Amino acid sequence: MVLDAAEKALQTLAPERLTRSDYRLRGVHLDALLAAAKIVDFAKAVRSLGFLIEDLTAVDASPDLLVVYHFAHPDELCRVAGRVLVNRDRPELPSIHEVFPGANWHEREAHDFYGVVFTGHPDLSPLILPEDAGDLRPLRKAEGELKPLGAVLPEFGPPKSEGAEEATEKPVRPKRERPAKPEGEA
Repeated sequence: MVLDAAEKALQTLAPERLTRSDYRLRGVHLDALLAAAKIVDFAKAVRSLGFLIEDLTAVDASPDLLVVYHFAHPDELCRVAGRVLVNRDRPELPSIHEVFPGANWHEREAHDFYGVVFTGHPDLSPLILPEDAGDLRPLRKAEGELKPLGAVLPEFGPPKSEGAEEATEKPVRPKRERPAKPEGEA
């Protein structure tokens, strides 16, 4: 099973956190929080298992930016997320474009919108914004508008106090009423 192999491979990287997630709730099966220095090794590990990069984005929150990588396996329903916290004042990460050439544009887009510098990237020229946009980072929030990362993603919040009941997440699906069948139909 790809999920078990991915979990075993990623454990060898000693991530800060590696958790299995409920796919119906989180959209991923395996979620890894990594140090910036481990992102290339993470990309190599998932690549060796046949995963493909889906996307790369960032979450602008306080105190840090969270850069999120999503990978999917083409033969089995298995999605893996790699998350890296980077300093908001100096957002820098190693590029994974040599492992996943398709990451080239994703990294350029994250650079355009969030100002993340991907060291080792061959061309961080603007992908979407005009060349003369300067330091414009349209998806970065002003200091007063930032929410704590734990308010955006509960797993980054403070630990729950002992005795506090854990809320169980359940997928919310709209109830659909089936249309009534015309008389005479089975």
